[in-house]
Amino acid sequence: MSMERRVEHLVTWIRQQVKDAGLNGALVGVSGGIDSAVVANLIKRAFPENSIGVILPINQRVEDQKDALAVVQEADLKYVGIELTQSYQTTYNEIQEQLRQSQDWNEENAQLNGANLQARLRMSTLYSVAANYGYLVVGTDNAPEHYTGYFTKYGDGGVDLVPLIHLTKGEVKEMARYLGVPSQVVDKKPSAELWEGQTDEEEMGVSYDTIDAYLRGEEIAEKDKEIIEALHRKSAHKRIMPAEPSQFES
Repeated sequence: MSMERRVEHLVTWIRQQVKDAGLNGALVGVSGGIDSAVVANLIKRAFPENSIGVILPINQRVEDQKDALAVVQEADLKYVGIELTQSYQTTYNEIQEQLRQSQDWNEENAQLNGANLQARLRMSTLYSVAANYGYLVVGTDNAPEHYTGYFTKYGDGGVDLVPLIHLTKGEVKEMARYLGVPSQVVDKKPSAELWEGQTDEEEMGVSYDTIDAYLRGEEIAEKDKEIIEALHRKSAHKRIMPAEPSQFES
């Protein structure tokens, strides 16, 4: 399928999903990364007058989000910027304080715990903005991220639609170039910006190119295969609805 037809397919699908939900349009959290940039362009095409990008910095300012701003400007997408630093710090400080008082605070988990809280705070904010407009929240997870569970449960994984879920990272890059995403976004190292200097590939322990190859059924190094399959097993709970027991027998 040509890239033009792929884009048309996803745009039509997004439009239909919103119609079926009886809502007005779609929004996406724009991070300045390639995945959210592609989604920003897709929702703009689906709903030229009823789509919005939401920029949600923590420990930074909206005007410092150069790549995110470049994305929405290039896509001609309406956007709103909401700084969540104070909300995050207030919440996380209170969590730490209460757990320290009971001597239950686990410092080893602090960095990742804080990063996940940031993702979940952003999710809650996106849904509040979406409710204001009557929009669906569109997610940005691609095939490698979905397979390995490289997303925060009820954070960036908490969305209504996942249009990129069948695309490898390489295919996302191809679509980004087709859509005219700014080159600095297409070419930069993937990062969830969980903390200073964090990159996706270093955290996962394997490259996106390798995961793409694995998902295509190609041969990869045994060590990389073990990492990918371990990530998949460990994150299985993220890809299913909450577990429930069987009903009681009468």
